[in-house]
Amino acid sequence: MFPSLLSISRRSGALPGLLSRFKPGRFWEIDAMRGVAVVLMIIYHLVFDLAFLCGYDIQPSSGLWFYFASLIATMFMFLVGVSLTISHSRARVAGGGGFLKYLRRGAGIFALGMLITVVTWVLYPQQAIIFGMLHLIGVSIPLAYPCVRLRVPNLVMGLAVFAVGTYLLTSVVVDFPWLVWLGVQYRGFWSLDYRPLLPWFGVTLVGLFAGNTLYAGGVRRFALPDLSGAWPVRVLTLMGRHSLLIYMIHQPVMIAVLTALGIIDIHRLFG
Repeated sequence: MFPSLLSISRRSGALPGLLSRFKPGRFWEIDAMRGVAVVLMIIYHLVFDLAFLCGYDIQPSSGLWFYFASLIATMFMFLVGVSLTISHSRARVAGGGGFLKYLRRGAGIFALGMLITVVTWVLYPQQAIIFGMLHLIGVSIPLAYPCVRLRVPNLVMGLAVFAVGTYLLTSVVVDFPWLVWLGVQYRGFWSLDYRPLLPWFGVTLVGLFAGNTLYAGGVRRFALPDLSGAWPVRVLTLMGRHSLLIYMIHQPVMIAVLTALGIIDIHRLFG
C-alpha cells in the first residue's frame, strides 16, 4: 500500500506535503482533542461548582449533564489508550519503554489522585473522591501495558469491559467499600467524582485499538490537513500538552474567582 502511495506522490509532486503529515513528533490532532476535553471539563466543573457550592438549581449528575461528563471521561480515557500506543512504539525504536516506565508514570498520576482524595476527605468527608479520574488513569496506564501491542483483541476486550461495567455492575450494591474502585458500589456511597475501572478501562482498551490502527509504529497512517498553525488549534494543543497541570489547578482557581465575585459563600465552601 505505502510504496504505491509514495510513487504516486512523487509523480504528482505531493511527496513533501505527504511526508510532513507523517513526520515524527507530537501529533497536533491528539493534543487538540485533549485540549477540547480540557475545555469541556472546565465548563462541567464550573456548572458543578455553581450547583454544589453556590446552590444553583442545576443537576450536574443527571440528565444531559450526566452524559456531558461521561463524554469528557470517554475522551480522556480514549486518548490515554491512543497515546500509550504511540509512546510505546517510539520507545521500542529507541530501545526503551519497559513496564517500569509506565508503572512509574501511572503511580505518579495515582499519587496526585490520592492528594485530591485527602483534600476532599478533609473538606467533604461524606462525598470524598475515593476513585476519580486521576486514580483511574493512574491504574489504567500500567494495567494497559500487556495489551499495548494488540489491535482487534483490544477492541473486543474493551467493548466487553465497558458492557460489563455499564450494564452489570451498576446493579450490584454491597455493604462494604473494598470493591468501589472496580465499579461495585456500597450502600449510601456518593462521591464528588467517581470513575471506576469498569467500565472506563474498556474505553482505554478501545483507544489502544485505535492507536495501533491509526498510528501504527508511532506514525500517522492517514492523511490530515495541517491545521496546527491556526490560533484556536494552537490554544487547544497547548492546553492538551498541559492537561494534567490544568486538571490540578483549575478548580482552586475557579473557586477563588467565584469567591472573589461573591458567588460562593465562604461558609458554604467549608461548611
